[in-house]
Amino acid sequence: MTSKERIALALDHQEADRIALHDSPWGTTIERWHKEGLPEGVDPAAFFHYEMVGVGADLSFRFLQETVEETEDYVIVRDANGALYKNWKHMTSTPERIDFTITTRELWEEHKPRLEWSADRLDLQSIRETEARCRETGQWFYLSSIFGYDGIQALVGSERLLTAMATDPDWVQDMFDTRAEHCCIALEETLAAGVQLDGVFAYDDMGYRNASLFSPAMFRRFEFPNHKRLYDCAKAHGLKCILHSCGCVKELIPGLIEAGLACLQPLEVKAGMDLIELKKQYGNVLAFMGGIDVRKMALPDPSPIEEEIRTKIGAAKVGGGYIYHSDHSVPDNVSFAQYQHVMELVHKYGQY
Repeated sequence: MTSKERIALALDHQEADRIALHDSPWGTTIERWHKEGLPEGVDPAAFFHYEMVGVGADLSFRFLQETVEETEDYVIVRDANGALYKNWKHMTSTPERIDFTITTRELWEEHKPRLEWSADRLDLQSIRETEARCRETGQWFYLSSIFGYDGIQALVGSERLLTAMATDPDWVQDMFDTRAEHCCIALEETLAAGVQLDGVFAYDDMGYRNASLFSPAMFRRFEFPNHKRLYDCAKAHGLKCILHSCGCVKELIPGLIEAGLACLQPLEVKAGMDLIELKKQYGNVLAFMGGIDVRKMALPDPSPIEEEIRTKIGAAKVGGGYIYHSDHSVPDNVSFAQYQHVMELVHKYGQY
């Protein structure tokens, strides 16, 4: 059975030969693994046979990208959205956002024309090459889209965006609508070019450790229309959507289901996203991907991670509707040997 077939069955809530699997090691994790046995020049995706491959469109402002400062420990870069961010070189971390070009509604209006769609926002040659490789390997081939709160906070900053959701809702709605429109155009244009996608993998981080970043009412006002818009666009072409949304998003799940979401990822354990409970509550209408605690992967004693995988996968795989993934990204305190053991356990307990 191919990865494409395996994932399609999971999203249709049917059992395959085994659960599908995918994962996301940090860059510093991969560096460590190359020192501990992962062959040089070999990516973990190829070594462990991850089952998804994605492509995307350039939806940025297309500002000039430049390195502002670089040391042995970090690099500060101005990105294509005009955001200044700091990235550490030798440790696992998300980029630290320092400054933004878009800080007011007036600046948004001034620069918004830079976002207008044009055909060169899709690198069709690269997309077709990736598609051809996926057809050879049998992997599930998706279009990646970042939208909603997550897409816009990268343009204006999280605090500014959260404040504006209360004080300037029309501005926020315009930004959200603009990004969702471009995500749908990217999907339509990719398909119109003859590219055969298997699905859509969307990104919209809406949670933190204890709750969602905004209320279900705010989700309903700003997020729901555009989630539905993207999922409906995909559904019109027979495609299903997986959504990556970090943190605790339990209160938003009913709205996501109503909008038409097929699968939720990554189910962060430390944020209270319990795979077994979610499967019991929503497993008949929503598939899940993730939920395996990376903190247990790094423990010297291998028994906690085996219990984690045995119990969670054992419950989540019943009737289909589950794809293995860590509960976010694999950090660099997990050794190559430990992760090899994780993959062995996933194959052991993921069989049907």
